[in-house]
Amino acid sequence: MSKMQITLQNAGKRFNRDWIFRQLNYSFESGKAYAITGSNGSGKSTLLQCIAGSYSLHEGSIDWQQYNKDNVYSAISICAPNLELIEEMTGEEFLQFHFQFKSLTHSYRIPDILAEVNLISAATKQIRYYSSGMKQRLKLAQAIFSDTPILLLDEPCTNLDKEGYAVYNQMIEHHTAHKIVIVCSNEEAEIGFCNDRINLSDYK
Repeated sequence: MSKMQITLQNAGKRFNRDWIFRQLNYSFESGKAYAITGSNGSGKSTLLQCIAGSYSLHEGSIDWQQYNKDNVYSAISICAPNLELIEEMTGEEFLQFHFQFKSLTHSYRIPDILAEVNLISAATKQIRYYSSGMKQRLKLAQAIFSDTPILLLDEPCTNLDKEGYAVYNQMIEHHTAHKIVIVCSNEEAEIGFCNDRINLSDYK
């Protein structure tokens, strides 16, 4: 996977007349992990969606090197609370479907992934019958095992128990070393591995 960088220059986003953030200058580089912190409602998820190209900035710019707003989605995998799973599918079917659109991490197979997130025994069960924690582990699996240079995680341990946190940290340690990893959270257990932190209260 080639190295890349995401650069924000004087970036600003507002809703109506209220600025969520302004004059944000920052660079994200491959092989590093970053945390976006701030109080509830401060705009952490909004900034993440701007980085993903889903929201437009109102001022400044964002540069994804060889990508632009129309194709950067191909370089991104994401796990977020608003991500919907196809509950009529089984866990195995969902991953097969997902990896038709995103390349699977080299040398991994879907049974390997399901085993890593402790879902191998539920591989043929419809997702509608999964617990909230099982669904979250499946969301993390589809994001982390996608062969993309950018990994965006919004409150990645939502609904996870102690075992789920351990699975999360193990996947981060073993499968994200060459990616740009950006995590929206205030929970130290979710962002403890991050090299740098952006507090949105500094950009109001």
